[in-house]
Amino acid sequence: MVPHHHSLPAVTLLAITLLYTTSRVQSIGVTWGTAASHPLPPSTVVDLLKLNKINKIKLLDTNPQILEAISGSPIDVTVGIPNTMLRSLNASVKVAENWVHDNLTRYISGRTRIEYITIGDEPFLQRYGSQFYPYVVGAAINIEAALIRAKLSTKVKIVIPCSFDAFGSESGQPSKGQFRADINKTMIEVLNFLTKTRSPFFVNISPFLSYYQNKNISLDFALFKEIARPHNDTRRIYKNSFELSYDTLITALTVLGFPNIDIVVSEIGWPTDGAPNATVSNAEIFTKGLLDFFRSGKGTPLRPKVMPLEIYLYTLLDEDQKNITAGNFERHWGLFTFDGQVKYQVDFGQSTKKVANAQGVEYFASRWCVVNNNINMSNATARAMEACTNADCTALSPGSSCFNLSWPGNVSYAFNSYYQQHDQRADSCDFGGLGMITTVDPSVGNCRFNVELKASSSVLLRGSEFDYFLVLIVLMGWLLLDRF
Repeated sequence: MVPHHHSLPAVTLLAITLLYTTSRVQSIGVTWGTAASHPLPPSTVVDLLKLNKINKIKLLDTNPQILEAISGSPIDVTVGIPNTMLRSLNASVKVAENWVHDNLTRYISGRTRIEYITIGDEPFLQRYGSQFYPYVVGAAINIEAALIRAKLSTKVKIVIPCSFDAFGSESGQPSKGQFRADINKTMIEVLNFLTKTRSPFFVNISPFLSYYQNKNISLDFALFKEIARPHNDTRRIYKNSFELSYDTLITALTVLGFPNIDIVVSEIGWPTDGAPNATVSNAEIFTKGLLDFFRSGKGTPLRPKVMPLEIYLYTLLDEDQKNITAGNFERHWGLFTFDGQVKYQVDFGQSTKKVANAQGVEYFASRWCVVNNNINMSNATARAMEACTNADCTALSPGSSCFNLSWPGNVSYAFNSYYQQHDQRADSCDFGGLGMITTVDPSVGNCRFNVELKASSSVLLRGSEFDYFLVLIVLMGWLLLDRF
C-alpha cells in the first residue's frame, strides 16, 4: 500500500498559484540602439539612464564603449550577437569561446551586469528568408558550451529573439495562432533549448506595425483606447492590439507543446515621425496605455493574471542611420530625440517625477544650410534629392512632421540634413552654389531643422542602395508635385 502523504487543499493550491502568477517580478527596460551618424557619448547616455532610474537596457551588440560606461552601475544589460556572426558561431565552439572571452568575461569581471545574450537580431524576420535562422540553435548551443567553460552559465542566460512576423493567424483570431511554416521546425528546437536552459522566450510585438499593415486593426485598438471596438474570438474579448498579438503567440506556443514558457517582450513601442499617425501624441497615448496594462497584472484572456516577465520599450533614442526598408518611421522610435531630449512624459516607475533630459550635450555651432532664393533654382529639386540619398530626410515623407513644408523650404530641409551629417563643413553646403549658411533657425512649427551633435566619434554610416531607392521614390513625388 502506498503511504498516505498530507496534501494541501485545492483552494490553498489555487491561492499559491495566483500569488505566484501575480507577484513575479515585472520589469521595464529600454532598447538602446546605436545606428546614428553622430551618437551621444555613452557616458552621457548612461547618465541619462541613471537620472531616470532606467535599470534595464537591451543592446543589439557588445559595443565596448557602452559596456565600459555601464560598468559599476546598477543597470542590467542584455547584449546581442549580430546576425552576420551566427553562421560562424554555429560552425565552431572555438569561435563561440573567443566571442565569450572577448565580449563577456572582461566586462563581467569589471562589474558590468550582463544578464542575457540574444542570438541574433530578429533572425526570424520574414524578409531575411533563410539567411540567419537555420544557424540560431547551433550558435546558441555553442555559446552555452562556451559559457559553461568560462563558468558564466549561472550568471548569463541565452535567448533567441522572435520577430513580430514569425507568428500570426490567417483569420486574425488568436485561437488560430501559429508560427510560420518555414520556421516551425527550428522554433521547436529553439523552445526545447530555452526550456532546457530555463530561459524565457524573447518576442518583439508591434501594435504599430499591426495597425500600419492591417486594415482590420483600428488606431484606437492599437493605442489601448477604451472607446476601441473590441475583437471577439470564441467568447474571449480582446480590447487592444497587444492582447490580440500576445495571445496569438500563446496559441502558437501551445500548438508546439510549450504553453507555459515565460515570455519577455523584447521590443515594443510607437514611432513619433515618418508616417501618418506616427506622432508624439499617439506615442504618448500608446506608451501610457501599455505601461498601465503591464502594471495592472490582469494578463490576457489566454493567460489571465500572468504578465510578461519584462518589457523593453523600443527605443531609447532616435537613430538617423537605421534601415528604412519597413518604412521611414524606423528612424523615429525614440522615447528621446537623437540628442537626448524627452519627447513626452513616461512613467518609468519613479512616481510623479518628470523625465529628465540628457545633460551636458555638445552641439556644433548654431548654423544651418538653406537654399539661396536669390539665384536660379531650376536645379534645386535634383540637388535636394541628391542630398537626401546621403542624409536623413524621413521627416519629409507623407504624414510626417516636415511634410507640409512648401517648396523651397523642403529643399532647405534636405540641404541642412546633409550639411549637419557632414559636420557642418563649408563645402557640404555648396550644392552647385544653391546652398547658403545662416545663423537664423529655419525650423517651422513641429518641423525641426536639427543642429548635429559634436559626437565623441562621428560615424557617417551609409545605408543600403535599397534604402536610397525608397527615399528617392518618396522624395521624387513630393518634390516634383510640390514644385508645380
